[in-house]
Amino acid sequence: MKWLSDKGLKHLLAVANDPDFGGTKYRIIEEIARGGMGTVYRAEDTELGRQVAVKVLNSSEASHDLAQRMVREARIIARLEHPGIAPVHDLGVLEDRRVFYAMKLVRGARLDEYAANGSALKDRLRKFQAICEAVAFAHAHGVIHRDLKPENIMIGSFGEGLVLDWGVARILRAKPNVSEADTLKLPPEDESDSPATQNDEDTAHGTIVGTPGYMSPEQARGEIAQLDERSDVYSLGAVLYFLLTGKSPAAANQSDLSSSPTGGLPRPRELNAKVSRRAEAVCMKALAAAPGERYASARELAIDIVALIDDEPVTAHRENVFEQLGRWVGKNRFLVFLVLAHLLMRIFYILAERR
Repeated sequence: MKWLSDKGLKHLLAVANDPDFGGTKYRIIEEIARGGMGTVYRAEDTELGRQVAVKVLNSSEASHDLAQRMVREARIIARLEHPGIAPVHDLGVLEDRRVFYAMKLVRGARLDEYAANGSALKDRLRKFQAICEAVAFAHAHGVIHRDLKPENIMIGSFGEGLVLDWGVARILRAKPNVSEADTLKLPPEDESDSPATQNDEDTAHGTIVGTPGYMSPEQARGEIAQLDERSDVYSLGAVLYFLLTGKSPAAANQSDLSSSPTGGLPRPRELNAKVSRRAEAVCMKALAAAPGERYASARELAIDIVALIDDEPVTAHRENVFEQLGRWVGKNRFLVFLVLAHLLMRIFYILAERR
């Protein structure tokens, strides 16, 4: 009798746990990413002849609550029709009773990978401004993301920025109709499930949802009821910090500059001297510990980012005369060059005539 090797056994277990798409119009091509709740596959929509991304629960034994969370995530994305948010095309249940949804396949690179390729700062700011606009759109529809970070942001092959992974998003002003999930013939609810988690739109007070280093202080304290748009603004500030310095706030706190002379988180200019005072001020305002000291909305942050790109004043920083002059010269380099060239020519002609 020949025993299976550990490698062979793991392979058999993986194959046995693969989702069965036999009764659908999707043909799985390859796995793209795997998370705690679901796995994302590149797939072909055989009816329309296009490739899509399909997210499916990791296990057919997943609880009724997890299945409802997947349905809820798909429906949250579906209500956010914006160029910066990948649209959902389909939602259903496989024959093995796993919930899945199909969405646009985003080709490109994650924001952290994109930034590592040495793109110019203004180009990174333009991508960031587009992300702020997408988040502002979600906020206008009563949805906060709660897990904004470079790994959840994609830069498409044409330079478009898209916000992904709305799995822990929270609806502020209108609860989703999770009861409609019953029409999808979800797995029956396990009586052993905790009542606190059944049909619950949100996590209980004290539960920490998000990514350390990118979540707001109130989010890190588990103050679920206190979260609003300004919590996402903090996360956007952390993403901006990464784009300016190449480090997340958590990584910066662990670096040699953790003993910053300003106390607490090192300011961006302490890590990258090329960062302007205006850009630093915008970043630190978004990262303010107190929600009331941050930008009131992602839209307000986006407006200051546009001002940075256009070399205009920002609300987060009061310029002195020398800064104003330096910014004016920077915006009008060609005009300054022409004036200086004209003055030099005049001086040359005056000196030549005196000879």
